[in-house]
Amino acid sequence: MDTMASVMLPYNQDDYMEDLSHDHRNNKTQLSKAMEDSQKLLLSLQYPEGYWWAELEANVTLTAHTVVLYKILGISEQLPFHKIEKYLRRMQCSHGGWELSYGDGGCLNCTIESYVALRLLNVPKTDPALQSAKLFILSRGGVDKSRIFTKICLALMGCYKWSNLPALPPWITLLPSWFPFTIYHTSSWARATLVLLVILFDKKLVFRLGADLSFDELYTKEGVMSSCNMPASRDWKSSIFLGVDYFLKAMERVGLVPFRERGLKEATRWFLARLEETGDYAGIYPPMFYAIVCMNKILGVELTDPIVSRTMCALRKYFVERDDELVVQSSLSPVWDTALAVRSLVESGMEPDHPVLQKAGEWLLKNQVSLQGDWAYNVPFAYGGGGWAFQFCNRWYPDIDDTACVVMALNGIRMRDEEKKCGAIRRAVNWIRHLQSTPGGWGAYDKDNDKEWLKSTPIDDMKGLTDPNTVDVTARVVEMVGRLKRECTIMSQCSLIDTCMPPDSVDRALAYLKYEQEEEGCWFGRWGVNYIYGTSGALVALALAPPRGAYKEEIRRGAKWLVRMQNKAGSSMSDREAEVYIKSVNYDA
Repeated sequence: MDTMASVMLPYNQDDYMEDLSHDHRNNKTQLSKAMEDSQKLLLSLQYPEGYWWAELEANVTLTAHTVVLYKILGISEQLPFHKIEKYLRRMQCSHGGWELSYGDGGCLNCTIESYVALRLLNVPKTDPALQSAKLFILSRGGVDKSRIFTKICLALMGCYKWSNLPALPPWITLLPSWFPFTIYHTSSWARATLVLLVILFDKKLVFRLGADLSFDELYTKEGVMSSCNMPASRDWKSSIFLGVDYFLKAMERVGLVPFRERGLKEATRWFLARLEETGDYAGIYPPMFYAIVCMNKILGVELTDPIVSRTMCALRKYFVERDDELVVQSSLSPVWDTALAVRSLVESGMEPDHPVLQKAGEWLLKNQVSLQGDWAYNVPFAYGGGGWAFQFCNRWYPDIDDTACVVMALNGIRMRDEEKKCGAIRRAVNWIRHLQSTPGGWGAYDKDNDKEWLKSTPIDDMKGLTDPNTVDVTARVVEMVGRLKRECTIMSQCSLIDTCMPPDSVDRALAYLKYEQEEEGCWFGRWGVNYIYGTSGALVALALAPPRGAYKEEIRRGAKWLVRMQNKAGSSMSDREAEVYIKSVNYDA
């Protein structure tokens, strides 16, 4: 098997090995023991059905939102709030705030939402934790500077004006495909949420969760509740959209909302059609939150009704309850975890026809998605599916990254029915090819989902409305193609790789990767922690890309950057450190 271990990096590696032990034999023994122990641990963690599934760590906002949800639904007794309070208190940092990622200095949105949750848990304003959190919030500009989701959370409790949020007229759900904008021009994760926000913004629900509950202390100026707090204009495009927003709100104030009822009906039909039989919706927490609120509080569906109870049950799978804490995940990751576990076991020496691997392979094959989901909007000529989703059940939104990883996992093992496996791989590679975007790379879920002007709209304050090409996903696809060509043992499968993924498609992807390499030699990855993640993925892809050895210069520059990011202790520096470093290092030295 031709693996990355045999791909030599084109620079003098001896220059970077001064601190390594000279006792290579002892190091090799320790490495073998570590791999053996890791294999044993992985085997002990496999579920009886064949998959692996670990906690997907998230920031505190999801746990905080869950407190709000259960309070709104009036089912507080169903959640061990004392465990959530303990978790939130533990996660608060010495500067008074809560962080989005470790060591980021504190996040305004995380801190406001944690503050809100603790107040709903009857923690008084005078509590030292809330006092320090308030000072942090005010030092960052208060509620005015927070994200849209934070303001929606406050608006649901009557602590922020709905009129201060961007306009979302229901007729946007009716816009035809030839129009410059439709809901399908937004990313899959934003789309699933946006459709529900259309309903929520129209109804402007307010739930009074306490007679004296207010968060006036989190505003930097008095009277903020009666003022308009739209984001300041950043450029001429932002100015235009702020003007459009003002116009739409003026129309709404005088009752001129064209096609309002039709738009609301379409939004309702749209999201109910995508609600899985398991109760899952879009596979991530935010749309699940809004789906439950909309079904119960707007459509009037009782919590005991099967459609809502299934969704509540699906949401509870996101909860990780320990002896003294309860935290909430952003999503569930069994497909991703299983693919990585399989690849790790094979790469570390397990026989490819081991029963454990075959059991995992069977589970993966059962979870291949054949439904033509939202991805088909931009590729209507592509019949059927072939991808895999991240989660247990998310048929409408399989993603390219997971699919490429699963293909590599299946390709590395020997199944009892190899033809069935190869058929699944062919369908997957063909599906990925159809989703290649015009610039040559791949986004996560959709083809050509890259309308940059959407970032200038008031609703996109987090710059997450689009799903453009990314280096990391593109590199995963190129790596997949390289491994399929080098590691394939079934000639019939090998001969079809170029049919499913023509050389021209691979050449376009490689050109995209070359173009995206930064001046310092690194690449930015969107779906991991960013430069180290993107660079490591791109290096593997280029090393495996045909023709072999064609990208020595790109690999040399990337490897040189990556090695220089390594700390003396052996681990790599954080991306925050790396971003500073790439601005200061003379790479010609």
